[in-house]
Amino acid sequence: MGAERFRATEVRLEVLAEAFPERKIAAILKELNRQSVRVRKLPATMMVYYVIALGLFVSVGCREVLRRLLETSRWIWPDEVELSSETAITKARKRLGYEVIERLYREWVRPIAARVSPRAFYRAWRVVSLDGSSMEVADSEANEEAFGRPGASRGKSAYPQIRFVTLLENGTHILFGAVMDACRVGEVTLAKQVIGRLKRGMLCLADRNFFSYPLWKQALATKSALLWRVKKNLRLPRLRVHDDGSFESVIYESDKDRRAQRNGIRVRVIEYRIDGFSELYRLITSVLDPAKAPAEELARLYAQRWTVETALAEIKEHLPKGKLILRSKLPDLVRQDFFGLFLAHFGIRSEMYAAAAETNEDPTELSFVHAINVIHRKLPWFVSFSPSALPLAAPSHAF
Repeated sequence: MGAERFRATEVRLEVLAEAFPERKIAAILKELNRQSVRVRKLPATMMVYYVIALGLFVSVGCREVLRRLLETSRWIWPDEVELSSETAITKARKRLGYEVIERLYREWVRPIAARVSPRAFYRAWRVVSLDGSSMEVADSEANEEAFGRPGASRGKSAYPQIRFVTLLENGTHILFGAVMDACRVGEVTLAKQVIGRLKRGMLCLADRNFFSYPLWKQALATKSALLWRVKKNLRLPRLRVHDDGSFESVIYESDKDRRAQRNGIRVRVIEYRIDGFSELYRLITSVLDPAKAPAEELARLYAQRWTVETALAEIKEHLPKGKLILRSKLPDLVRQDFFGLFLAHFGIRSEMYAAAAETNEDPTELSFVHAINVIHRKLPWFVSFSPSALPLAAPSHAF
């Protein structure tokens, strides 16, 4: 049985290889003119897999990660590939650039849950969440100049930081559509670049820090459904009260528009308190018909937004098995680290989904830490399993 095999460390390795097909990587390398012009000691295709492996082995030295890749994969790479010095590895990573890794992430990482997947859907909608966080990067002058340091109670933070915003498929913990920038760039600014990954048939959850009239309007244009928390001081007049306790209201971009009653957007408001807590929760949704999404159900659904915190912890705490600091001292290689890390997370999560799907189990209930340990033991097969027979199209379970 799928989940039992996964817990017993039997991994369907072809699913992991399918997550990063060699032909797809070759196509991106050619399109971006980053393919090896001659046989090098560290060819471009292998370096893509290497960057993903860096994400799987966040706490392991760069040269040791390369050794693990080469250990049992000689037959797939040319004899010229050797255990190179860290200087040679850095040069090869510079030749590759971060654009290839970002393009692979953009084109391949997407929601994958089938409609029968537990907790992946609410009624007709695929449930996704919007959230952001930050990561520390290696302490270097170049990284500090590019990304900045956040303030601290005594001077500055010990490390430069990047900020990122991402979408999450709640039912699988797949993180898709992520963007990153300097720590001085706000999450709402980054969210404007992420929102476009929403699609019709999704229902997006978001915390109150993301709400603004322009961002809500931008999200509505994607034809997805929205359920966002808003701050308690947002003016929401009761225009029509429904039997389920929710009420219709209207939001405006400015007080001037409110006074003129122009450019208003209709929303439905759900207000509630959690037993034992005095704080009032205020949600607004684009689903105006209570019959399609009753207030109590939406209030319970919003609690699933915290799934994104678990997924971010998987990347920031469980993959590195400790504090995460992106290793590279050059900004472009930090960007490469970032998207390689997200690709590695996708590889693990897609493998967990495949294992759980065989028995219709919830993949978010499987142990992520155990999955990392399994894939670490099996990693050489990740590159030595020939993906040449795999189709170039996205995996059959992709959204």
